[in-house]
Parts: sequence; structure tokens; C-alpha cells
Amino acid sequence: MSLASLVAVPSLKLRQAGLAETTWNQDISWVAVTELEDPQRFLSGGELVLTTGLRLKSAADQRRFVRQAQRAGAVGIGFGIGLTHEAVPEALIAEANRWGLPLVEVPYEIPFIAIGKLVAESHSADHYSNLERLLAGHQILARSLLTGGGLNELLKQLGSMLRTDVVLTQFSAQLYNSVAGKPAPTAEGWASYPIPTGRRDACTLWLRQPFVDSGIVSYAQNLISVELNNMVKQRQAQRAMAGQVLDDVIHGTLESIEAARRLAGVGINSTRKNVVLVAESAAHHKQLISISLPQALEAGVSAVVGKDLVTVISDDGSSATALAKSLSDHLQEAGIHAVIGIGGAYTKPNGLRWSYFEARDAVAHGLPVNEPERLSLTSLLLASEDVPLADMASESLTPLRKFDAAHGAELVATLESYLNHNGSVAAVAEALTLHRNTVRYRLAQITELTGYDPSQTPDRVQLWLALAVQRLGSRNPR
Repeated sequence: MSLASLVAVPSLKLRQAGLAETTWNQDISWVAVTELEDPQRFLSGGELVLTTGLRLKSAADQRRFVRQAQRAGAVGIGFGIGLTHEAVPEALIAEANRWGLPLVEVPYEIPFIAIGKLVAESHSADHYSNLERLLAGHQILARSLLTGGGLNELLKQLGSMLRTDVVLTQFSAQLYNSVAGKPAPTAEGWASYPIPTGRRDACTLWLRQPFVDSGIVSYAQNLISVELNNMVKQRQAQRAMAGQVLDDVIHGTLESIEAARRLAGVGINSTRKNVVLVAESAAHHKQLISISLPQALEAGVSAVVGKDLVTVISDDGSSATALAKSLSDHLQEAGIHAVIGIGGAYTKPNGLRWSYFEARDAVAHGLPVNEPERLSLTSLLLASEDVPLADMASESLTPLRKFDAAHGAELVATLESYLNHNGSVAAVAEALTLHRNTVRYRLAQITELTGYDPSQTPDRVQLWLALAVQRLGSRNPR
């Protein structure tokens, strides 16, 4: 209630005594009744000071009283007449006019408590009205989630209530933006509110200033946090379901028609060309399988296969490398160090298997983003479950691994170096800092233990394939 509103109440019969208008429409924070000559230390600002002037005998006292009230930030003075003074003193009126402080005459028959009660009731009504609006706002925000509107509807309603622009960001990505053109919010001109989720994909709520917060923002923060956690649980369940389907398709346990039907059930159209992205993180695989995807990959289908995050995207002309880069940047912002492998674009369930194994092969290169190489015989053979490659690799290499473990030798490392250097003894010697005769001796040991001579092309292919199978097979989800 303002001083102007208070004077307008007919039952109080208040009358404006001074000419000041500066704080006439300012809200009254409280009513302070005092008969002190200096009430300043008992005022905190915004009060209507009521007095009968009991101790204000002289003009000097009256002027000093006005100055003290004005310095304390009072919105005005109400002077009760009919007790000590029959009328409002002229010195009081002159000083109030000088400092621009409103002055009100209170008739004898109006008790000060009536004025205080009216102001208190006004405060109570305002508080109750604000509480009603806040509760109504709570219901609107909660209903936007419960009726299926999701985060977008909740944030739309929040912006409408606050009459301002709203942005929800996740790292550098924007999950929601009410601003045309979607400019990124900055610290200048925006208020930021963290959304705690207890996970790595925490978000920030941005509100463009100015706006008036009645307490609805903190409630919105809690709702957004709950919804984000619900989204994580839904994401994990969907990825687990899609992962079961992909696992069966990858390992060839389904007929083509059944595989296509089940893929369609999790949102993958196998009649179109699809590209598989495989993300691997040995240190953060638990966080990796539940993390959100960047907006660029939202149209894809993500799944958990083994400990890896697998994303299937439709080859609609978008650059698979650019999408993989956006995923890599997104994970890096979340503090997850991951290696991304990209598969080729193929149709049908078998093509999806082929793309997966190409992506797995690419992951082995170890770069943040790894593009597929030309068709790999190893990946093709791995995609065929009925070829006993693992047994073949184990039979060929187990004697070498046992010998290395028993004697501290490095036959497997020497073999890998020899094959990687295209059979050059000199290059192996330089790479491993060995004498050439030592390299030749180790190659002879390899021939004796495995029955395969690395210098012979057929045997070299056999050993190279065995190493490749074990390398890729160790990353296989089964």
C-alpha cells in the first residue's frame, strides 16, 4: 500500500498537510509510531512515521525531527492532531516541503493502531496473493511435464511467466532457446542458474535480464533437474533395448527378415544406408553409456553394445566425420576421454554388421576421431560368426605368448614389428634397437614354435591375420 492509497481510504479521514510528492506513491513497508525527538536509529527505511509531536515543542525540534525521518528513508510522516498540537506545526510543514517528504494530518478520532492494522492487512493480502500466484505457477510448470510437454513446454511456460527469454544449455550445446535465431547467451545481460543432476551432463538455465523472480525460478530448477534425470533413465533403458537388437544383428544370430523387423522396432530403417559410430572409453565407460548425445546426432539411434556407445545414423548426405567430431567434442566437454570409430554406409542388416566392424577396426587407430579405411579382410571375416577365427588366432599365437611369459622374450612384439615393416629385418632391428642377427634368431624361434615361417607369404598372411583377429577380438562385445 502506498501513502497515496492510504490517504484515499475514506474511513481514515487523512489529509495531505505538505506539498511534497516525491515518495507519495512509494509502498509503505511498515508503520512506525514514535514520540522520540530523534527516531532515526529505530527506522530501516520505507516506514510511515506516526507521531503526536509530544516532545516537539519548538520549531527547531520539529525541523530536526523531519530531517531525521527523511535521512532514515521514511516514506512520510503522519502527524496526529488534537493532543499536543491542535494543528500540524508550520515549521514541520515547511521542513517537510523543503526535503520533499510527504506529510499527512491524522485526525484526533483516528487511532494510530487503525492505520498500522490497515497497512499490515495490505501486506498480508499482498503476501497471500503472491503465494497464490506462486502456487499457480508451480502447478502450470508441473502440469507441463505431467501432460507430456517435456522440457520444451516447461521452459516455454517459464519464459511466459517471467516475461523474458529462456535458454537451456548443455556444455556449449543449446537444448532449448526461445530467442529467434538462437544466439548463445553470455554473462552480460543474462542470469545463469546451474541445474544439478549428479551426472556429467549437467545443464545451465539462462534468463535474460531484467525479470522479476517471485521464487518460481528455484522451483523450475528442481523440475528441470528431475526431468533430466528421468531422461537419463529413459535413455539408458532405450540404449539397453537397442543394444540387445544390435548385438544379435552384429553376431548374425537373426535371419535377415527378422533382423530388419527388430531393427525397425528400435528406430533403425535397414532399407536405407546407415553408418555406425562406435565410441570407446576405457576410463569412463560407465559415464559414456548414459551420456546425452549432441543435437546433431539426436536423429540417430544410440545403443550400448558391450561397454561401448554405438550410434547408428542414416546416411542422408550429412558428413559422418563431422557428426563423429561433434560427438567427440561433446564427450570431451563432459570430461570423458573417448575414441570414436566411423563405419561405412551400407544398407540391410548385414551392411550394418559390416559398418560396425569397420568402426571397431577404426577405433584401434586410437585417434579422437577415426575414419574407416578401405575394405578390410579382417573385419569382413570377423563379421562372419561361422568362421572360427578366434580359435585359429589362439592356436597360432598361444605358443609365442607362453614362451614370452616363461622367458621374458618379446617374440610377439618382434613378429608384429616384422609384419608392420613388410618383412624388413633391418627396419625391425632399428625399431626395436636390436642386432639384425637377434631379429633373425627370434624369427627362427617363431617358425619353430608356431610352424609358420614369417618369411613365406602364405605363412605371413596367416600370422598377420591371427594378430589382427586377436587385436579386434579383444574389443569385441562378446
